Amino acid sequence: MEFKYFDIAGAVEILPRVFGDVRGAFFESFSERRLAEAGISGEWVQDNQSRSDRGVVRGLHFQKPPFAQAKLVRVASGRALDVIVDIRRDSPTYGQHLSIELDSERFNMLYVPVGFAHGFTALEDNTLFLYKCTNYYAPESEGGLLWNDPTLGINWGVQNPTISAKDQVLPTLAEFNSPF
Repeated sequence: MEFKYFDIAGAVEILPRVFGDVRGAFFESFSERRLAEAGISGEWVQDNQSRSDRGVVRGLHFQKPPFAQAKLVRVASGRALDVIVDIRRDSPTYGQHLSIELDSERFNMLYVPVGFAHGFTALEDNTLFLYKCTNYYAPESEGGLLWNDPTLGINWGVQNPTISAKDQVLPTLAEFNSPF
């Protein structure tokens, strides 16, 4: 595995070593030991999967403490533009975002630490998005930021996205009081 670090501390892109031949491809999608060697640790307790068609935007979501989650995300089929926003109050990159294209051809993954809002847009129909989480889902702990907050300036890469009613009424960064 190769690890790519960013100016936003904690976020890590993971590029697995892929073995391909006439039969297809094989790669190691999770290794607690390799992640720990790269500074990524956590007790992984839940896996989630979503399927989205092109133009669907999901996010920007997080869970508040004590149910906060780190996530290891990847695309099993299709492509997605994955977006994270630093919502750690004392972080020098508070309010900044990072966008990474995840796709099923490269098998790349993104580690999303606790203290980040997370979302993505599906860039192809039938995009399967996988989430490995360090805490269980707790509906009473849900939080989020408005996906199209002009302060964040996120380019989601699609025209006329499909957004859930719930995601359309989340607070902007200016209205937000971070629990992190």
